[in-house]
Amino acid sequence: MKRLPFLILLLCVACNRAETPRQAGAPAAPAAPAGNTERGRQLAAQYGCNVCHAIPGVDGPQGSLGPSLAGMASRPTISMGVVQNTPGKVALFIQDPATLNPQSSMPAMGIAPNDAQDIAAFLATLQ
Repeated sequence: MKRLPFLILLLCVACNRAETPRQAGAPAAPAAPAGNTERGRQLAAQYGCNVCHAIPGVDGPQGSLGPSLAGMASRPTISMGVVQNTPGKVALFIQDPATLNPQSSMPAMGIAPNDAQDIAAFLATLQ
């Protein structure tokens, strides 16, 4: 009879160990965004994103009208906390900010979807 509590404890410990390198139930790492990051960096300069934003890795003037884009990869949200920071949402926001946040002061710049996807991929590299 003294072995029963030990067996129960052993079963509980065995059931609570990790099944994979991440704990069961923990969120999976986000997928890498689709898009050409180098082309995205070039497009950010071409579209003049750095006129309003400070953007590491983009040459030219660094604006302060909009928020700095340094650290974009680690932000859970963008646009005053309204828009989830996922590659798809960032690309949509780049194309037409008001559709995801009507309060945004960022103007629609006429950026093509594939260009927005590349810019979003580049922004996701900014630590």
